[in-house]
Amino acid sequence: MTAVGQLRSVVAGVGSYLPERVLTNAELASMVDTSDEWIVQRTGIRERHIAAPGETTSMLGERAARAALADAGLRPEDIDLVIVGTSTPDYTFPSTATQIQAALGIFHGVAFDLQAVCSGFVFALATADKFLRSGSHKRALVIGAETFSRIIDWTDRTTCVLFGDGAGAVVLEARASDGSMAERGVLTTHLRSDGRHRAKLHVDGGPSSTGTVGHLRMEGKEVFRFAVGMVTDVVKDAFAATGVTPGELRWFVPHQANRRIIDMSAAKLGIGPEKIVATVHLHGNTSAASIPLALSVARRDGRIERGDLVMLEAVGGGFTWGSALIRW
Repeated sequence: MTAVGQLRSVVAGVGSYLPERVLTNAELASMVDTSDEWIVQRTGIRERHIAAPGETTSMLGERAARAALADAGLRPEDIDLVIVGTSTPDYTFPSTATQIQAALGIFHGVAFDLQAVCSGFVFALATADKFLRSGSHKRALVIGAETFSRIIDWTDRTTCVLFGDGAGAVVLEARASDGSMAERGVLTTHLRSDGRHRAKLHVDGGPSSTGTVGHLRMEGKEVFRFAVGMVTDVVKDAFAATGVTPGELRWFVPHQANRRIIDMSAAKLGIGPEKIVATVHLHGNTSAASIPLALSVARRDGRIERGDLVMLEAVGGGFTWGSALIRW
């Protein structure tokens, strides 16, 4: 085994899956008091995908995982770690990760969920990176998968226009590294949490509090203010840890929550608009799935290429927020 400290987690493949059902802004306007113009102007969202009856989070995650494995040229049995970022699990337990693991036919290694809401994928990526760099595991499936349509109050126009369902995944592989910035892999990750802000973005139910699933509730202006004003610290920490400057980034792939948040955050960080990967118009806010969905789109259309410096950034309820800098 390569000595600890000489391993790096390299992205070997990426994949995604969106449910077939598309819900447009025009359809939403027939359900609540809103309009396509209002939604696009304030969020940039034009449509979102909705899971079919009986289509669960693990099913979406499995489809994304298989796409990522195919992209990497690997088989399920090559994976020994599965981490799923989700806030909408199939069950209270067992974990969604174990359901995906079983569906893929993986009967070894470890699988578990990680709950950090919209930051879930970045938190899961950081966790998998530490497993792989320790030498304890060789290859990981890192998945963000959500069925937020199941926790949306479809009479609340402030939230129902924002969210959708979907899944994205990457395969990470531990490879020998000389530690240089030029080599491929996860270069640095930075995570934060502050539990004082629960009321600003939460679900009003749970097994221990109400015995129900509950619905998503959000103080939109407060979340917007926090997302733009405070969470850029984790990106600045990544720059400080690596010596990378905004000008050296090739791509900025933030959580796809709201186009205004994306643009304002990039401007605050000194990241040019031409470097932003934005896909929120295609699928809305898919929580933990949004970053890998955006990565998958940018890989398929040829934007992200080997050797590119890619910055990931997300903020979620809790609040949680985090960044990851990757040499693709």
